[in-house]
Parts: sequence; structure tokens; C-alpha cells
Amino acid sequence: MNKALRIIGMLLVALVVIAAAGVVYLRYTFPKVDAAPTITIKKTPELIERGAYLANHVAVCIDCHSTRDFSRFAGPVLPGTEGKGGDVFDHSMGFPGIFYARNITSDTKTGIGTWTDGEVYRAFTTGVSRNGDPLFPVMPYKSYASMTTNDAYAIVTYIRSLDPIRHQVPASKPDFPMNLILRTIPSGKPTPTDERTLEDELIRGKYLLTIAACAECHTPQEKGAPVEGKYLAGGFEFKFPNGAVLRSANITPDRQTGIGNWTEETFVQRFKSYGRPEATAKKLGPDDFNTIMPWAMYAGMEEADLKAIYKYLMSVEGNNNKVERFTPPTAVAGK
Repeated sequence: MNKALRIIGMLLVALVVIAAAGVVYLRYTFPKVDAAPTITIKKTPELIERGAYLANHVAVCIDCHSTRDFSRFAGPVLPGTEGKGGDVFDHSMGFPGIFYARNITSDTKTGIGTWTDGEVYRAFTTGVSRNGDPLFPVMPYKSYASMTTNDAYAIVTYIRSLDPIRHQVPASKPDFPMNLILRTIPSGKPTPTDERTLEDELIRGKYLLTIAACAECHTPQEKGAPVEGKYLAGGFEFKFPNGAVLRSANITPDRQTGIGNWTEETFVQRFKSYGRPEATAKKLGPDDFNTIMPWAMYAGMEEADLKAIYKYLMSVEGNNNKVERFTPPTAVAGK
């Protein structure tokens, strides 16, 4: 009996040692990304303007890194909070931990005012913070990795031009084992798109859709991976803190369940209609339909860019996938 207990004890010790070694290996070997590049970007007015356009209306960085008012439709950004961070993604929304969008203003105490251009560039194109810690991919850095070098630099320049806001954001706290898995997600280095290829409208449409991370939300996932054969077919679930469930729309050209019957003009005006303040001004009740899609921000996208995205969407394979867009909290509670 004593011999058996000793053997069991030795096995347990061995398992603890192996587990500890694994944790140490993950902690000090990953993420496997290149060092931040040594770059100094010339901050021209043209580059800042391009960055402002991308960060506010295409890649919508400002969407998560500001305060949004979800008592109104589509959660418009509260003026004066641009870049201050603090948006929370937690268990109530189905996340494996508590993740915060950090302060990306130029404040040197609570923001990224002391970061180099290369560190900012690496963060949103490879998913690694200044100190080497991995960032949770709610920020779609794998999509941002394909930005042209000029567009990525433009975003860096714009972000660094934001007025400093003193706002301390708590550190993110991933659950176990996500805190270990997270270290393996960032990898490699940016793979910039050749800007010359974007002269082709179809290619530009795919590029814009990619850096806008449309597929991240409009493709359903299982266990953190896109469902095969469901590209852009909708159905990805977003849980609101009040219990409501939003599901992304099918944006494939399927005529029954997607946008196959939409004309180019219909598509463009769907976005542009939210550019009017009254489109997001109404206060919503707890059971009213709401969305996390920042329509007011996307409304600022240039028509030529929206038309390019439409052309690309019409080129993908249609997918018959009917989506129940919204389940109010009272319906969820009644199940």
C-alpha cells in the first residue's frame, strides 16, 4: 500500500513538473513575433488625414478605443472620448476573461505617448504590446496585418496625433487556460498588400473588407475558428450585457437570405443613411433592436470605397443561411 502511494505521489509530482515546464515554455517562448521595427514616420497632414479616415470610417479603431453610448442605436461614440479606451469585453458577452481596449491617446502616463512608431505599428499588425504581451484578437490584428505599409503608417500617425486624455485602463485578465493559449495566437510579421494592386476595384474591395474586419463578424465561428463553408454567411453571435443576443447578417449574394437582391445604390445608401445625427439619436428601450456595428462611423466611408466593397461581395459565393438577427433580453430570459 505504501509503495503504491509513493508511486502515485511520484506521478503527481512528475505531472506538476511537466505542467510547470509547459507554462514556463509558453511564457518565455511565445508570442513568436519579430521585434518592433525601428521606424520614424514623417507626420504629414496628408498622412494624418488618411489615418483619420481609416481609423474612424474603415478599420474603425476609434470604435473600441472610445466610449460608446449603447442607450442609442449602434452605440455612437461620445464626443471627447476618442482614443481614451476602456471598452470592456467580458464574460457577459461570452469572452474568456475580461479584456479592455487600452488608452491609445498620446498621454504619457496612461496612454501610449512614450511608445515608438514601430511599437504602435507592431501592436495592431501582429497583436503584441510594447512589453511583448499578447493582445486578445478582439482587435483583428490578423486582418490589419495585410494593410498597405502607407495605410498602416497613416493610422500610426493619426493615433499619435490624438489629444492626450488622462484615463487609466485596467489590465486585461484572460481566464485559464486562455492566458496561455493567448500567447500562441500572435505570430510572424505583417504581410502588407502591394498598394499598386488596389487600382483594380475588385481587389480594392476585398482589401477594404479585410481591413474593416467584416469577415471577423459576418462569418460564424465554432471554438474560435471560422465555420468552413460559411464565409460571410452571418450568424455570429454577440451577447449584450442585458442578455440580448445579436447575430450578424448574411452579406453573401444569396437572394433569399443574403444581399443578392441589393443594388449598388441600395448598398451604398444603407451606409450613408446613418451619417445623419438623427439616425442614432433615439433612446432605445431594453427590448429594442440594437447593434454593435458602428453604422455612424462606417457612414463616413467614401462612396467609391463602398462601391468597391459591394463589387467584391457580389463576387463571392452565395450562401443560403437564414439568420435570426436579434433576440431581446426578455425572450432570452423566458427560454
